[in-house]
Amino acid sequence: MDLHLTDQVVIITGGAKGIGAGCTEAFAAEGAIPVIVGRSPDVGRQLIEQCGRGHVIEAELTSEEACRLAIEETLEKYGRLDGIVHNAGVNDGVSLSQSPADFMASLQKNIFHVFTLTHYALDALIGSKGFIVNISSKVADTGQGATSGYAASKGAMNALTREWALDLAKHSIRVNSVVPAEVMTPLYQNWLDTLDDPEAAVQDIESRIPFENRMTTSEEIANTVVFLASDRSAHTTGQILYPDGGYVHLDRSYGAVEKG
Repeated sequence: MDLHLTDQVVIITGGAKGIGAGCTEAFAAEGAIPVIVGRSPDVGRQLIEQCGRGHVIEAELTSEEACRLAIEETLEKYGRLDGIVHNAGVNDGVSLSQSPADFMASLQKNIFHVFTLTHYALDALIGSKGFIVNISSKVADTGQGATSGYAASKGAMNALTREWALDLAKHSIRVNSVVPAEVMTPLYQNWLDTLDDPEAAVQDIESRIPFENRMTTSEEIANTVVFLASDRSAHTTGQILYPDGGYVHLDRSYGAVEKG
């Protein structure tokens, strides 16, 4: 299926690793021009070289100036911007027991750039009748414990998805959210490596994913993102999608009980 994304310029924050890298590869495979914005420029350049096209902008996304300059550099290089995939963020474990300053720093790290990049990109997106895809997290729905900053950020992201979808409909800009649950990424592996028995932890997690008792792949998340970006989903906006094997909305005890 041709997704009609050829030569469309797409910013992907945190697009050098994990789910972001999957999105970069998927857009490039569809003929789009991925622009990676984030803090891993060397890894990003290697990925862009493999993809055969695209650009890398090193940026600290907690900075308003860096966000503004990233949009300006993209427009100077390509003369257009067709979409943004807001993927950058980290589950930083800022809990209720930590200080209000720590909480605000977590919001700055995880939601500030979503608003700020979109703000500075707005005129360009209006001109292209572009799209926005937000990469949220199951934590916004399920909670996790000891991660108030990240949960608040991802809950805000889902709320902005609905708000912007309504606000920008008059400009034919579509806004949707994709919600990963259990996806093996470098950050996820880093967390597993802190556990006494990472392999047993993975088996336990997978046993609670109803569909096929396996984790979702980065490629599966990326395929959902690319479809939402394309005009094949031309009348889809304000939606929060869960390509998660049923983890969030189905009874997670079912598979574990059946196996037990």
